[in-house]
Amino acid sequence: MQGMKNYSEKLFVSFQLSDRVPKENFYRRLSETLDLQFLYKDTRELYGKTGNPSIDPVVFFKLMLAGYLENITSDRRLIDHCSMRMDILYFIGYDIDEPLPWHSTVSRTRQLYPSILFESLFDKVFAMCIEKGMVAGHTHAVDSVPIKANASIENFELKTPVQSIRAHFTAVGSENPSEKTSQQSDKIEITASTSQLKRVAKYQDNLNADRANRPKASNEKAQLLSNKTHYNPRDPDAKISIKPGKARKLNYHCSMSVDAAQGVISHIQADFADGRDSQYLSRIVSVCRIDSREII
Repeated sequence: MQGMKNYSEKLFVSFQLSDRVPKENFYRRLSETLDLQFLYKDTRELYGKTGNPSIDPVVFFKLMLAGYLENITSDRRLIDHCSMRMDILYFIGYDIDEPLPWHSTVSRTRQLYPSILFESLFDKVFAMCIEKGMVAGHTHAVDSVPIKANASIENFELKTPVQSIRAHFTAVGSENPSEKTSQQSDKIEITASTSQLKRVAKYQDNLNADRANRPKASNEKAQLLSNKTHYNPRDPDAKISIKPGKARKLNYHCSMSVDAAQGVISHIQADFADGRDSQYLSRIVSVCRIDSREII
């Protein structure tokens, strides 16, 4: 006989998350292991003495950790996801009938905290892993990945030649000796060498020649956008990175080092996307060497 489940929502008078989250659940084990009480002291100076209470700093960083573990980058989607997960609610210390912080509050809190606070948290958690014997300090695996910047190549602007800028301020200084001439232009100057600019010009000529040989190509000249000659004014640090089989995009270069013993992340750094792995490897190795000495 075919069964049919009739659902009628009930009002539960007695309910505890601890009874519903298994003891072997990952977030329950993490809640019992990870102690972030030091965050109250580290963030105390960032808040005033009056006004409405903020989101709990420990809750905020636990939400960030849950977002990383669940691969969720949107604050709105993170709050919706956590509200439906009893194990995450138990991890951050919320009951099922307790509303989670508003997603915009999470975004504003992230902007409030300086980067040094996140770095300090990383170092302290890594020290906890060392105390628990999770880090051997013998072998580190290093890899890198491009991280998409919040900027577009379509908004690229041409850099100003450095000589014309200097000549302009020299003329201003000679005609107006009483005025300050140490002010900087809003435009970014070209710092590439002559040989690098010549290579860019050669690529540009080859691109136009190839376009001219194609019968259906438009008459407009193709423009090669290069980090040497162009930049995005909204995010000047974002650089074009080229990867075989991938489109040219504005990215950052993210490198990560992982201790091979238990897979604990030992170091993360962000660099310009137009550099190679070999250029940034020396700094990663030096940091990992220092961490290994601390373990010994």
